[in-house]
Amino acid sequence: MQEAIKKSGVLIEALPYIKKFFGKVVVIKYGGSAFHKRDVRSKVLKDIVFMRYAGMKPVLVHGGGPNISERLKAENIDSRFIDGLRVTCEKSMGVVDSVLMEINNELVEEINSFGGNAFGLSGKENNLIQTVQHDNSELGYVGNVGLVDITVLDRLIETNIIPVISPVGKGKDNKLYNVNADDAASNIAIALKAEKFVLMTNVKCVLRDKNDTESLIHSLTFGEAERLIEKGIISGGMLPKIRAGLTALRGGVKKAHIVDACLSHALLLEFFTDEGIGTEIKMSFD
Repeated sequence: MQEAIKKSGVLIEALPYIKKFFGKVVVIKYGGSAFHKRDVRSKVLKDIVFMRYAGMKPVLVHGGGPNISERLKAENIDSRFIDGLRVTCEKSMGVVDSVLMEINNELVEEINSFGGNAFGLSGKENNLIQTVQHDNSELGYVGNVGLVDITVLDRLIETNIIPVISPVGKGKDNKLYNVNADDAASNIAIALKAEKFVLMTNVKCVLRDKNDTESLIHSLTFGEAERLIEKGIISGGMLPKIRAGLTALRGGVKKAHIVDACLSHALLLEFFTDEGIGTEIKMSFD
């Protein structure tokens, strides 16, 4: 009986949040090493299906770095990075595109198996992610997001379909470009005027002390996040994620969230409970 009462309390706690976010677009970026953990991935995707049935409009943008590195190694193509970006020649670009589409198909199939209705897309299609080549020509076929055409996304969202997007862009030269998934997702969130932008990670979120997992920062303003970057408290792999979140906020997204994908049902706990379990960033310079 006590367990049933506890569960009912969780549902009641979620009610105002379900009401608040009903009909709102949420863009979720998910990728990295957490992809290899099937149990973790299943819970993330089930959370996304739950969100859709609760009236939210989730959009999933995925990465696939570890999978790409494995495939390149198998084909005897070196993996080299400059400032966290993969150097991408024409041959490796073909591998990147192929691997990301395989992941895309898997995610769509899994979401549909959990009762969702997902549809896979690549940023190279329908002018979705229009790309300009990165300033550093040494990176090769690496691009920055120029424009995002949400025509197809709007149609899918309005018919209760969950878009699943591979971050490959196409340039005006009609060539394909490897786009950082965090950047692709933040620009898509801006274009869709999303209520929330979520970056799923495989580590604890923002910590005031990187050596103390209990020092989680639950909420940050835009200004506080910038100051933590200046002080070096936000650094390493967390830095590009925070910057992607700040880009989304600067573009009009209401809130950005950094969430540890390895925590069971992390998305639901972050959105539908009072305290949440990740780090939220809101647009304020105070």
